[in-house]
Amino acid sequence: MSDAKRIVLAGGSGFLGRSLCPFLLSAGYQPVVLTRLPAATESPVRSVFWDGKSLGKWATELDGARAVINLTGKSVNCRYTPEARREILASRVDSVRVLGEACACCTRRPEVWIQAGSLAIYGNAGDRVCTEESPPGSGFAVDVCRQWESAFNAVHVEGMRKTIFRIGFALAPHEGALRTLEKITRFYLGGRVGSGRQFISWIHIADLQQMFIWALENHDLAPVYNASGPSPVTNAEFMGALRHALHRPWSPPVPAPFVRLGALAMGTEPHLALHGFRCLPKRFLENGFRFQFPLLQEALSDLYSDRQSIPA
Repeated sequence: MSDAKRIVLAGGSGFLGRSLCPFLLSAGYQPVVLTRLPAATESPVRSVFWDGKSLGKWATELDGARAVINLTGKSVNCRYTPEARREILASRVDSVRVLGEACACCTRRPEVWIQAGSLAIYGNAGDRVCTEESPPGSGFAVDVCRQWESAFNAVHVEGMRKTIFRIGFALAPHEGALRTLEKITRFYLGGRVGSGRQFISWIHIADLQQMFIWALENHDLAPVYNASGPSPVTNAEFMGALRHALHRPWSPPVPAPFVRLGALAMGTEPHLALHGFRCLPKRFLENGFRFQFPLLQEALSDLYSDRQSIPA
């Protein structure tokens, strides 16, 4: 394997990693995934065991690699019990810490470290427009994001470019949160959620993939980027566009009390649907980044152009 083309994806077995790996391969890179569950079958992408918190043989993969992309973190789509809160925070902070230790020990350190973050750092921002310069909000998710980014900023590895991608709602069919929205929309339950005025800062997976390539090849990186599309929409607008893309008629709204009951039944938190943030990728736009899918209708049309039905 050519060191100059090797990209190490920590936590790369999740949705974003699975989407990014084939794209990196098509761009001529050679991804290696660090995961708790390495693939048992042969694959173009090699996977290596790591536990996300302690040094091990996996650390040798970083030596001479072109870059490391850290996507590690327990899913926030769960009930926020005390144990879950600890795991959500620890999985993020511990992975940053141990990757920093591994990079510091390398004879040939990676040139670039792209660290996944979240737009949740802006809190429940209402209709306030948030750019990279906007202050953090408040609440548990914000506290996690602040500690996550602080751990990353505390890592100092000479000669390595570092940046944080605060990632928005990535749109890929049958993956991530969109998979849930597909299912309920298919069954004629795709109405606005709560007031419908909460904003969704979305991005087509193809544009997000291209952002990673851009950062890998850009030698002048800012510390933080909002990795989202240029046209955030309200929940009501999003659900209307999704119904149109899936050929479904108007659906009744889902009042907030029913959202809370549904979240309890599904083992998740209602604020994930009822809260929102209106974020703009100011720094990507200033750098001339060209979005393939700047508008939601175009993005959903592309995602579902050959998909007339949605699997259950």
